[in-house]
This record gives sequence, structure tokens and C-alpha cells, in this order.
Amino acid sequence: MKNGKFGFGIIGCGAISPWHAKGIEVSDKAELVAVCDIVPERVKKICEDHANKPTPYSDYRDLVADPRVDIVCVCTPSGNHEEIAIAAAQAGKHILCEKPLEIKLDKIDRMIQAAENNKVKLGCVFQRRTYESSRKVREAVQSGKLGKMVLGDAYLKYYRSQAYYDSGDWRGTWELDGGGALMNQGIHGIDLLLWVMGDVDTVYARTRTMVRNIEVEDTATAMLQYKNGAMGIVEATTSVNPGEPTRLEFNGKLGSIIYEESRVRKWAIAQGEDERAEEIELESEEEQIGGVADPKDIGFAGHIKHIADIIDAVENDRDPLVTAESARKPVELILAMYESSRQNKEIKLPL
Repeated sequence: MKNGKFGFGIIGCGAISPWHAKGIEVSDKAELVAVCDIVPERVKKICEDHANKPTPYSDYRDLVADPRVDIVCVCTPSGNHEEIAIAAAQAGKHILCEKPLEIKLDKIDRMIQAAENNKVKLGCVFQRRTYESSRKVREAVQSGKLGKMVLGDAYLKYYRSQAYYDSGDWRGTWELDGGGALMNQGIHGIDLLLWVMGDVDTVYARTRTMVRNIEVEDTATAMLQYKNGAMGIVEATTSVNPGEPTRLEFNGKLGSIIYEESRVRKWAIAQGEDERAEEIELESEEEQIGGVADPKDIGFAGHIKHIADIIDAVENDRDPLVTAESARKPVELILAMYESSRQNKEIKLPL
């Protein structure tokens, strides 16, 4: 830490790195001091885009060894988050990792252990959790305002062209992407679904590659049985044109909430069991998240909040907003969906 600012290093200067860089840039407690990528042109561009000219690296080991770096943002392909995060933890650096935290549970568990052993913070980016609107929805469900929960559903219909998948040799692969419509795109909605509804007891799923020339699924459906007794469905795809706003629906004995992107579209809660729930309008100042048709068509607000949060977590020795243990849950559910589809049977959690 220098001049009252935390030194940040970004590892992986691909598509999502500018959002981390922006969050660092607008913070009065952060400074981007180092960046790393195996592609020289990417490193050069991000260095040119920032006035303080961060130090460029081609090997992440050199970046985590830089004494000016206090916090590392991991923005590499999902399947190599583990090795980078563990190296950062062993170097005493705090870590903010892009979603998914990793693509295998044993890898996530080793990351968690490394962070604990080295007494560093390990957080994960799920920007939908940073919004006041999503926190209101969660509070309404978990406090019982909707009564006994009946259904919790997610409709996650994205558009990703073949050119998108062809833009990186890791995209759409089991080894580094870990999956498709569920693990890469749909995980945002699945994380929010679990955050609001709680853990899933069993899942039965079907996954298919229907349109794109990729190894992994581009379309999936799943039936959920939650531990709280409610049921739910998940529909996820990257192959519908032009893509639809992601939508989550929460229905209980006393009321219903529809949450679309970052806004509450319906809020109807009855005052008593024998009354009909009347819909009211809620004001929302949240930024539309977007990204259903273009992965770069998302706002900066969520990442700005995540950068501020990891700094505050370090300063006050508290857990990050999205802990590694919490970020493990959507990965586990998605892996259970894949296993269900492979075995053609219902899968019980935890795995």
C-alpha cells in the first residue's frame, strides 16, 4: 500500500479486464500498478489506456511477486483461476476473482484453503448481488414476506454468435470454460436464484448443443427442488436471437416478485392470507446490466462496487460481499445439472 492506496494487479487483459480497471480507476483508495497477459497486444493496450502506466508482465508469477501489488484481480479463462489464485495467496495478495470462481469443486476448495492458510481475502464477482434491488428481493423472500415459497424460476436466454466462441480457443471448451450457457452466462442468474431462494436439494436437467459448433452445451433446462420445499425451473441458452432480458420469478403463498436484469418488474404482496396481492411500483435507480446479446454491453457499476468492497473487506478484516464459499454454490449446482443430463436421472446435492 502506497500513498494511502491499495496497489492492484490485473491478471488476464481480455474482454472483462476493462471493467476491473474502471473500478480501480474511480476509487480514491486504489491504483492499478501492474497488468499481465500472455498476449503482448492486450497488455500494451491496457497500459496505454491508463495515465499511470501500470507495469506490464507476461507471467502472472512475476506480477504476484511485485511488492507494490496488494490485491489481484483474476480475469483469465475460468479453468486456470486456481493456479493463479493460489500463487497470489501464497504471495500474500488478496484476490478478487471473476465468475465462475473455478469450474471444478476440488479446485475451488484448494483456492479457499490457500486463502485461509495465507490469511488473505478471496472474493468473487457476481455483480447482480451488489444492487439494492436484488437485496430487497432477497430480504422479502427470506424474511417471509411472500409467505411459504412455492416457486423460484430463472429464464436466462442469451445470444452468443459463433464468432464469439471462435474469438478465443478456450471459449466453449470443457477444459477452460467448464461449460456453456450454464457455467459461463447463466451462472449469474443461477447464483442470484440460490442467493434468494437458498440451497437446492435435488435437480433433474437436460443439456444439449443445438446451434453452435462448440464442445459444451448451448441450451439447458432443469427442474429444481429446494431445501425449503419450493420447486423451480431454469432455462438457459446462448442460441436465441437476439437474446432476452434475464428474468427471475419468485412466487409464494402471499405474493410474487419478478426481477428482470437489475430491476423489479413486479412486486405484489398480500397483507394477509385471505387477501389478493396487489401490485405496487417500486422506484429503481439501478443500472441495467444487459449483456444478453453482447457480452461487452454491460455497465461498470457492479464492478466498481466489487472493487470498493474488496478494499473495505481488507481494511476492516471482514468477508467480501461474495465469499468463495458462497460462489462455490452455483458451480456445484451447475455441475449437478451436467451430471443429471449425463446420467438421465435426478441428482441430490451436495455432490
